[in-house]
Amino acid sequence: MDAALDQIGPRLRAARRDRGWTLEDLATRAGMSASTLSRLESGKRQASLALLLPLTRQLGLRIDDLLPATPADPRIRRPVERRDGMVIAPLTLEHSPIKTYKVTFPPAEEAPAPRVHDGYEWVFVLSGRLRLALDGHEHLIERGEAAEFDTRTPHSLSATAEGPVEVVSIFSASGERIHTRGVEAQPDGGTEAVPVAASPERAGSERWWVSVGDEHDPWWGFVGVGVAEGTGELHRSIR
Repeated sequence: MDAALDQIGPRLRAARRDRGWTLEDLATRAGMSASTLSRLESGKRQASLALLLPLTRQLGLRIDDLLPATPADPRIRRPVERRDGMVIAPLTLEHSPIKTYKVTFPPAEEAPAPRVHDGYEWVFVLSGRLRLALDGHEHLIERGEAAEFDTRTPHSLSATAEGPVEVVSIFSASGERIHTRGVEAQPDGGTEAVPVAASPERAGSERWWVSVGDEHDPWWGFVGVGVAEGTGELHRSIR
């Protein structure tokens, strides 16, 4: 896995140079500093979804394009899992550094208990309506919209009572253990889900929702919606 992650920086640099862009060009387009991008390309800063998503959008790449090709191996590809009415279909191989799933949630009258764990998650709604609870505030995400957020924020995902919802979810390995297996503690010292009441306060934190652009250019002109800490107000801005 470490070897695969080591390839992200050089591949980012190659993609940027192929387009004739300087560090400043790409950094400005992606909304980050040139020094952050430079450290990411050189491997001095760990790659995360929060950094990779805006970069791959601007470069016209998928996150998988930054990782070395892994030959498919049916012995380690997990089958579709069904649990608590959910249908969870893995879309990446077992040892992929970034996990992608297609998940169908059944209709639900109420949101499930929120979880807190390390990681960063991006969710895109394929059909139906997704109920996202963040810090005790519920938000409805419609078909064609997406959400991305720090999973250290108390959160839960579910369908509404209106019907099932189908989503594509991308998150880190720690996030995968919590959401697809329901594990609250790892014997090897891995991530542990903690009750909301015990989670630390993180004043000033920010989560961003993104909405897909127009039908002619669906991956550009994303709209960010930040949820202010301790409030239910939505703040819109162009990213």
